[in-house]
Amino acid sequence: MSPAATTAPASQTLSRGIRILEVLADARGPLSIDEIARRLDVHRSVAYRLLRTLEDHGLVERDATGHLELGARLAALAAGVAHDLQAEALPELTAVAGDLGATCFLTVLDHDECVTLSSVEPRHAVNPVAQRPGTRHPITRGAPGKAILSLVPESSWPAGVSAALAAEVRDAGARGFATSHDEVIPSLRAVAVPLTVRGRGPAAIAVVFVASTHSDDEIAARLTRSAAAIREALGG
Repeated sequence: MSPAATTAPASQTLSRGIRILEVLADARGPLSIDEIARRLDVHRSVAYRLLRTLEDHGLVERDATGHLELGARLAALAAGVAHDLQAEALPELTAVAGDLGATCFLTVLDHDECVTLSSVEPRHAVNPVAQRPGTRHPITRGAPGKAILSLVPESSWPAGVSAALAAEVRDAGARGFATSHDEVIPSLRAVAVPLTVRGRGPAAIAVVFVASTHSDDEIAARLTRSAAAIREALGG
């Protein structure tokens, strides 16, 4: 038997296990085994075996009804991703959320997507906007994506970037911040600034809100101060 033949099943199993975690992360609540199997387009018995393995490792857990959701162990693993960046960013995200009364979050580039690493909601806001760590969307949408793209050479941009988006990204690079409205979630606005840290890929810090008493320029100035503080703390 060739090496490719022996490794293909294991690779498929790993891929399906990762896909289950993605499905649960995107779900609005716990899912049944049947729902997970349907979303993966696999037989229920296949989904069951995968879920049992994920449960054994604490990555998936059951609620009181037997439905499945992400497990606490996954949060511990996520905390280890770019640990130093998250650790230095957290106090700044907390300060910005308090100062602006809006949810503040840290995003990084992952292939052609923008992924939220850390997020802090304002303490005393009514119905603050939730931005869950692990949330991802195409890098070509939203203020954080445009802020990150402003750090990336145009030759490395994803295929299909429109002329209008290219102009927005160039403008964001020139003025030091990007904005968006209704691009990722309807009715929400966002302002983001690029974040460069030596030895790490492109990142951004942003706030998301329905409405704000602060102008985009004021928000961007506050975010820029925090970006500078994070960069300095990590040695440039």
